[in-house]
Amino acid sequence: LLPKGRYPLLALFVTLPPAGVDVNVHPAKAEVRFRDAASVRSLIIGGLAQALQAAGHRATRQGGALTLEAFAAAAPQSPAYNMPPSSSQPFYGTRASGFGESMQAPFAGFDAPSASAVAVHDGGPPDAVAHPLGAARAQLHETYIVAQTETSVIIVDQHAAHERLVYERMKGMLATGGVARQGLLIPVIVTLEPDEAACLLERADEWAELGLVIESFGTNAVCVREVPAVLGNSDVEGLVRDLASSAAHDDVPRALRDRLEAVCSTFACHGSVRAGRRLTAAEMNALLREMEATPHSGQCNHGRPTYIELKLTDIERLFGRR
Repeated sequence: LLPKGRYPLLALFVTLPPAGVDVNVHPAKAEVRFRDAASVRSLIIGGLAQALQAAGHRATRQGGALTLEAFAAAAPQSPAYNMPPSSSQPFYGTRASGFGESMQAPFAGFDAPSASAVAVHDGGPPDAVAHPLGAARAQLHETYIVAQTETSVIIVDQHAAHERLVYERMKGMLATGGVARQGLLIPVIVTLEPDEAACLLERADEWAELGLVIESFGTNAVCVREVPAVLGNSDVEGLVRDLASSAAHDDVPRALRDRLEAVCSTFACHGSVRAGRRLTAAEMNALLREMEATPHSGQCNHGRPTYIELKLTDIERLFGRR
């Protein structure tokens, strides 16, 4: 849930009976310890996990705040808009009366935007804006979904969001007995470095539990016969190369389930909707609804936010409407 290189920090106060603390572990009583450290550790981990699960699809608010500050800092300066540099609490000047209205120009003669830049869609049912992530209104640069709620504008990174959804789906399958497989009509042969091929084949049983069935094909190649069904028509060769590289350099001892979940992240990246793919209105709204129903969908598998929210009141301040 956090980007690489970032770590959570908190001060935790634990209350427990005095008998649960051993005060005789240090001659000068400079240190104490829990008599049942495993139970305390389990309590903390369980509490954090429940709190994060309860947060649902929520993402950090920092992304939206930074976006608005960037807009404010880049806004053209004028006597009516005397905006100082961005700060934690941006100040928006009061516009002169009639300033905006008197400068309105007719739309005739303006060129329509490029189809690759923006695709406008029907937002679906009229009540879709009542959902937490709203109704899809457009797709920008075939990468970002713009949605409207009753009080805000949502911008979603379609690849990052779908990557998290596929990852959580695969974790759910693992927890209930394994990932469904899909046989390939024509097996895929992938040529690798000899050491990478060997490392990949050593863990063939792990890949099979995740729905990827491979076997040796000569001294430096593998044959892929089945893939996880949830990945659909993904880049099988690219996936195998990524797995081989990580397997050859994975020298950190971890439990099998931890290793499997880490590999699920790689699978999800290759099986998610890529940036550059145009989506229909139905597909965009389905993605938004699944995000709302999936815990942790506010962050991608790498810890980055999958969407930012711009409150309508803040946008109105940018335009001097408030």
